[in-house]
Amino acid sequence: MVRVKAHELRKKSKHELINQLDELKKELAQLRVQKVTGGAASKLSKIRVFRKSVATVMTVINQQQREHFRKYYAGKKYKPLDLRSKLTRAKRRELSKSQAKIKTARSAKRAQHFAPRVYAVKA
Repeated sequence: MVRVKAHELRKKSKHELINQLDELKKELAQLRVQKVTGGAASKLSKIRVFRKSVATVMTVINQQQREHFRKYYAGKKYKPLDLRSKLTRAKRRELSKSQAKIKTARSAKRAQHFAPRVYAVKA
C-alpha cells in the first residue's frame, strides 16, 4: 500500500476518515503479528508506511476538528485555551484597552471638578 496523502484525505468526510483509520490500524496489527511469527521482510518494511499513514489520517482529523471549533467559537466571548492566541504570559494578563480606559468614580469626579486650566496668551 502506498502512503496516504494529506491533500487527498482533506476531501473526505469525517466518517470516511474514521473508517480508513480503522482499516489502517487493523492492517498494522496484522503486520505486527506477522513480525512476531517471522513474516517476510517485504511485509515487515510496510509497518513504517502504515504507522505514518495512521499518523497522517489522525492529523487531518484533528485539523478538521480544530477548524470546526474555530468557526464555532468565532464570535463568542470565551474560547477554549488551545484556540486562544499564545502571546506571552505578560500580554495574556494585561488589561484590555476598554478595561484600561475605565476611570474610578473618584478620579472621574476629580477630573470634572478640577479640569486642567486653559490660558489664552495675548500676542
